[in-house]
Amino acid sequence: MLIEVYADILCPWCYIGKRRLSAALAGLEERVEVVWRSFELGPDASREPGVSAAEAMREWWGDETEARVARIRSLGAAEGLDLAMDRARPVNTFDAHRLIHLATERGLGDAMAERLLRAYHTEGLNVADLGVLAGLGVEAGVESAEAHAVLNGDRYAERVREDERRGRARGIGGVPTLVIAEGAPMSAVRSPELLREAVLAALA
Repeated sequence: MLIEVYADILCPWCYIGKRRLSAALAGLEERVEVVWRSFELGPDASREPGVSAAEAMREWWGDETEARVARIRSLGAAEGLDLAMDRARPVNTFDAHRLIHLATERGLGDAMAERLLRAYHTEGLNVADLGVLAGLGVEAGVESAEAHAVLNGDRYAERVREDERRGRARGIGGVPTLVIAEGAPMSAVRSPELLREAVLAALA
């Protein structure tokens, strides 16, 4: 059974949702296939890092920022994550999504998504820098020469755009969103118990 995860590297909720989905699927891995779908939160963002995620959030949320950031960090910590929004600097993620598509074809999609999320949210790395991306690809198991070749060309660009077109056609407007067995989109930011119920219902 196919589970599609619409996500973007920039989203801390996607990292939290990934952890919860992994917990929900414990013991069911042989019965499901998880595929990461591209959904850019900032398609027009620069490849050069600017202000931190925390500073950007202050522009969106004003006086509510500290409480919201504290909540996100607390929920992340409960999943074993260090969401360092003071270090993470939003950038363009188009090439990161292309790298996930390459890794997916090599059976490494989940490992690639995990490495990119940790690089951005915990380590504060620039996930738009082609050299950084190539190195992260190698760490996830992608061959160095292939990672460099893909990132220095335009391979998988249409795959990213097709994911986004399909997501919009499904009515998806935010991330992380799950599509389980071609069913209705649902939020991935649910408890592992609720996510597991949804998966088991679809399997049944």
